[in-house]
Amino acid sequence: MRVVVAVKYVPDIQSPRAFEDRRLVRTSDDGTLNELDENAVEAALRLVEALPEDAREGSEVVVVTVGPADAEAALRKAYQLGADRAVHVVDDALAGSDYHGTAVALAAAIRRLHDERPVDLVLTGMAALDGLGSVVPTLAASWLGWPAVGLVTAFTLGDADLSATRELDGVTETVTVPRPAVVSVTDHANDPRFPNFKLIMAARSKPVEAWSLADLEEPLERLSEAAGLPLPGVGGEGARARTTSAEPRPPRPETEVVTDKGEGGIALAEFLIRNELV
Repeated sequence: MRVVVAVKYVPDIQSPRAFEDRRLVRTSDDGTLNELDENAVEAALRLVEALPEDAREGSEVVVVTVGPADAEAALRKAYQLGADRAVHVVDDALAGSDYHGTAVALAAAIRRLHDERPVDLVLTGMAALDGLGSVVPTLAASWLGWPAVGLVTAFTLGDADLSATRELDGVTETVTVPRPAVVSVTDHANDPRFPNFKLIMAARSKPVEAWSLADLEEPLERLSEAAGLPLPGVGGEGARARTTSAEPRPPRPETEVVTDKGEGGIALAEFLIRNELV
């Protein structure tokens, strides 16, 4: 069993944010592994742990991220949880990439791993908490030519397929797709484990493989040929969406307290009209 888990390094969403050159400033002191990706790592570890002992010996959980140098911290956290191998796609040319550029770089890394040794499954979290786009897994799957299943709460593997259960607007849906596939699991899929001391210490010295775009040139060409489409641009120049301006959020206005002396309804109506809420 070989499982690839795509993870992302994200800033603490509660910390102050700033823009520089119309790009979000990300610092190493407040970043971490995307919380929802921990569910994907946990799902991969449980798959391997459920295998017979002889099959477990040849199994591998590989975590992959696309991001700047600081993104290595996310891979170290995945090592602490129990991952076996970490790959970091890092290149200055990727800075400012949008969903499309990120997805094709991720797909190329997965393709290279698959060429080294077949990948049975790719797992991701349901969203990255910094952007909440939830589209990169599906975009990557489309370049790979593999099925994509999102919002999965549970799944089982067959000999050559995968059955996944999804919760969609009050409807429970079960779908079966051939493997390899890209599966995004929700935060209801499992409860991620806490790192133990042994793994925390081991994660500090475990190797992280750094791959540049040059290292992915061949798989990128193959993705383009297989799809019959030109690859999307990477970096800020290749992004299809750009931030043209950004301003700090205005301070919240002082609370207006109205003591109801029989005319509270009128005061409420005037407030709604004044603020164009009706």
